[in-house]
Amino acid sequence: MDKVVATAADAVADVPDGASLAVGGFGLGGVPNVLIGALHARGVGGLRVVSNNCGALDTGLAVLLAAGRIARVTASYFGANKEFARQYLSGELEVELIPQGTLAERLRAGGSGIPAFYTPAGVGTQVAEGGLPLRYDGRGGVTVASPPKEVREFDGVPHVLEHAIRTDFALVRAARGDRHGNLVFARSSRNFNPLAAMAGRVTLAEVEELVEPGAIDPDAVHLPGVFVRRVVALSPAQAADKRVEKRTVSA
Repeated sequence: MDKVVATAADAVADVPDGASLAVGGFGLGGVPNVLIGALHARGVGGLRVVSNNCGALDTGLAVLLAAGRIARVTASYFGANKEFARQYLSGELEVELIPQGTLAERLRAGGSGIPAFYTPAGVGTQVAEGGLPLRYDGRGGVTVASPPKEVREFDGVPHVLEHAIRTDFALVRAARGDRHGNLVFARSSRNFNPLAAMAGRVTLAEVEELVEPGAIDPDAVHLPGVFVRRVVALSPAQAADKRVEKRTVSA
């Protein structure tokens, strides 16, 4: 039951080239930077990533992206990541953009054993009708486009069929975790982390504070340990390393 491994390098040691990864976080919040750094150090490539975005500034998945280690991204938006946009438009990277709520539900469905679901999000657009550019040729043309999806009416309202997402591995970051893999996420970092963890067949969690089993009230657990395979305890310096994407101050 003790799922703690000594280092992040040990946690990612069996992640191969071409693996699919569900990665938690949103912008700079709740991003498993230490596990991502360990993957970068290992040199694995051809990764297929599912995450809300592909890193911000020069942190998170942006590290792997800049090194050319990512082959495909399923995400909701580009944000201010100019390298993400450049690789997509130049044809170096395949990208599937989907509505944010749909992405969240596809991950949750994958972890819940639901193969597909219907949603009104995207009906009447290329999300449902197909034709979204997945890969460009670098000259403005499209080499791979999204296929059309099934649309069905419920109570007179059209809905598009979306398939669940399952990945080989998941990388998440939690504020607290015990040796059994039970996790607690801090504030907004609870957004995509539990969903990514559920979708991964092998989930790796870095925790800012490692506690013994029983120290977390069962009612306070955000993600049960059944979804987590390995736990890495961060050092105080790693746990405190949190950047601010857009700093605002009052006069």
